[in-house]
Amino acid sequence: MPRSLSRRSVLATTAAAATAAAVSPLTTASPALAAAPTLPNGTSKDKVLVVGMDGLRHDVIAAANAPHLKAMMANGTYGTSLLYADPMAATSSGPGWSTISTGVWPDKHGVKENSFAGKNYAKYPGFLARLAQVRPQLSTYAAVDWKPLDAQGTVTPGADATLVLDGDRDGYTAHDATIAAETESILRNQNPDVLFVYFGQTDIAGHNSGAASAAYRQAIDVQDGHLGRLLAAIKARPTYAGERWTVIVTTDHGHTDAGGHGGSAIEERRTFVLAQGPGIAPGARPADTRLVDVAATVFHQLGIVPDPSWGLDGKPVQERSTDPFETLYPALAGRADETGIPAGVLGWTRTAPSGWSVVNSAMGTGGVAEWRGWSFATDEFWSRSQRDQSRELNVRSRGVFAVADSDEWADKTSSGPFDSTLVTPAYAVAGEAAVTLGFTTHYRQEGAQSARVLASWNGGTPVEVKRYTADVIAQPQALTLAVPSGAANVSFRFHYTGSNNWYWVIDGVKITTA
Repeated sequence: MPRSLSRRSVLATTAAAATAAAVSPLTTASPALAAAPTLPNGTSKDKVLVVGMDGLRHDVIAAANAPHLKAMMANGTYGTSLLYADPMAATSSGPGWSTISTGVWPDKHGVKENSFAGKNYAKYPGFLARLAQVRPQLSTYAAVDWKPLDAQGTVTPGADATLVLDGDRDGYTAHDATIAAETESILRNQNPDVLFVYFGQTDIAGHNSGAASAAYRQAIDVQDGHLGRLLAAIKARPTYAGERWTVIVTTDHGHTDAGGHGGSAIEERRTFVLAQGPGIAPGARPADTRLVDVAATVFHQLGIVPDPSWGLDGKPVQERSTDPFETLYPALAGRADETGIPAGVLGWTRTAPSGWSVVNSAMGTGGVAEWRGWSFATDEFWSRSQRDQSRELNVRSRGVFAVADSDEWADKTSSGPFDSTLVTPAYAVAGEAAVTLGFTTHYRQEGAQSARVLASWNGGTPVEVKRYTADVIAQPQALTLAVPSGAANVSFRFHYTGSNNWYWVIDGVKITTA
């Protein structure tokens, strides 16, 4: 069902229409409101404003006016990415905002849809709640008009002051304007350190009119106006010259052209993180940003080093992935046999990184060209190859990753088995007691397929050190091996076989010694 009937009630839709009749959808003026709450005086020169815009499909921003969003893109770092889909979680607001606030994926925070059943905020709290634990002297504020973000404990816990309105009951146009006005007042007249504000009308416009509509673009323009007010308020602060402000804009999910979300279509899975501030490169367009990076960026900009026990999945937006597959962007090509993927999507190559190799001496012939043995691909290209087979769940890979996909390879006439080995360079281990192979894996098991990790010492016969016999969905791996006496180097092999079975993804390969 569309969100206007499931997350938002029918009453909310009619209320929004009534509000729109009284308040022009183009206005950014706010209704009268009571005085903003008094926050504790801030203690930090490093300050962060996070602005959430619900259901904002980033590829529509270019067609909107949106001068403030576009200026932030020029002055900051703008990373786009794709969400998960079922069975990890629906592309809905509950999972999306939980992912943003907690900095972990739904398999940790537990929210799979808008009932919030299974939420695990006790272990993975939102970033405001975490800040209240580790930096209680900070002055924090949250404003939302989708009430579950407060009632369910997704965003507001830990904030020193909150504004919670009911957009479902009253309509979002006026309440978004109230949030903008109150936040503007706090920014101009008080000394907050960290703020989270939420605007919801873009999602309502998406449901009611579709993401391809003029009404949706108009809703983006209105929320861009709210953003502009907040940015102007920050710059108007009398203490602005001595402060270090970071502003982050993000969204929880996308929308189909016709309107709606919750499923696995690329348009529903689109998200972005847009950030500007100290140490954040202007004009950068990283391909390795993920939605979990919002919370990690907040902590980084405040000078807080996350404790490993927090289990964050994110990293600061200015921190780039350094695994060898990231060097392959210039080699990425458009579709060959995968005719269902749009021609303009550049996202695969069989060219291995420098020092790496792919051994296909036992590989069958024919099949889909993109997946003939180990290949290297992006999330958008690979997950487009076939929906709803859990490719969308490869959330802990970033940028370019290695994939062996016997299932897709077999979609075109082939002969013989899928049998391919990905080989790393040799790593020096002389004088070391142990070596650890770290990587992220996304693996689906079926039938007689096999997936093995092997180690070769000094170029000798490879020895199996790990075998997968069951699904491992988007999980970090660490294999620690004792270094044999006399070993000067080690290389690793990822050997995969299958026959119209599933797939194996490897990313983030890192070798450490001790």
